[in-house]
Amino acid sequence: MPGNILNVSSFLNQQVDIGLYNEIGKEFARRFSDSPVSRILTIEASGIGIACITAQYFNVPVVFARKFRAKNLDDKLYSTQVTSYTHGIDYTITVPRAFLSEGDPVLLIDDFLANGCAIEGLVALTRIAGARLVGAGVVIEKGFQSGGKRLREQNVRLESLAIIESMSQEEGVRFRD
Repeated sequence: MPGNILNVSSFLNQQVDIGLYNEIGKEFARRFSDSPVSRILTIEASGIGIACITAQYFNVPVVFARKFRAKNLDDKLYSTQVTSYTHGIDYTITVPRAFLSEGDPVLLIDDFLANGCAIEGLVALTRIAGARLVGAGVVIEKGFQSGGKRLREQNVRLESLAIIESMSQEEGVRFRD
């Protein structure tokens, strides 16, 4: 789609292929099997399903950062700013302090990585809480955008299941080998 938007709504984030999600969860569990994980952190909305399936393999809870403040939350929140590449909007994301604790080994999971703002926001929340960042797993990384490079330069262990090398309406999508 125009603007380097990849439409995966038919299987990844609008209509969900549960068999594929299950294989994604297994693969993240395999890739991070060398690290203890006490919870999985994601951001609403598209990352939640993938995080839930992945969490069943670690037998841990999923915590998701909200983009909008719910009325049923008190003021005991961790928060940071992120910019959505897809929507072009700045969000203040929040997680209740009760759900992230100092020293917790936290795995981040999301569907896409483009400019890296969502994952960087989750990294910030993890660090603000004093939790220990195990790494980040993303289903699709746009390798031609800066997010993955920036995260790796920050020594974030990043596991991407598919990395897009280039994409255009004329030539389609080319994946990295």
